[in-house]
Amino acid sequence: MRLFYMSVVVWLLSACRVVKSTCHDLLFQRDAEFCKGGLKVIYPDLIVDKCLIVPQKVREKISKEWGPPQVQLPGVKEGKNFMNGDVRGIELSAYARPTPPEDTGLHRYQFIVYEQPDDQTPSLSPQEESSLGNWDPQAFVQRFGLTGPVASLQFHTQNHKD
Repeated sequence: MRLFYMSVVVWLLSACRVVKSTCHDLLFQRDAEFCKGGLKVIYPDLIVDKCLIVPQKVREKISKEWGPPQVQLPGVKEGKNFMNGDVRGIELSAYARPTPPEDTGLHRYQFIVYEQPDDQTPSLSPQEESSLGNWDPQAFVQRFGLTGPVASLQFHTQNHKD
């Protein structure tokens, strides 16, 4: 099976019913339901294995110090990097640290894994490539006829000074 993942950044604009997250911050109910499939995103001092709000104490590290996380799926040996492990796939764009601007509130950072069709190699259009963060992931999914996703995960964070 060939898989690939894309990460997406979305600024939180709407209000809805909230629930408590594992980090004792408020998490929107629909955001808590987004996470499925057992995907894990692993940073040096933070393991994201369910939807959560990044704790204040690590916001500066995730924005300024830590490099790309390990991304793991169920069935891949523990500790193996998603891109270098047993699962083959493509990365649509290079990792960029979460760096939300000051005073803009929480931003969603999403990791979404799709099964890659055997007859296609999904890629970003030149317009999508030049405007990362400003393109429509759903249009991309429709263009390549993707189903799923196989797994998805997100975390919310804001500027470490806020």
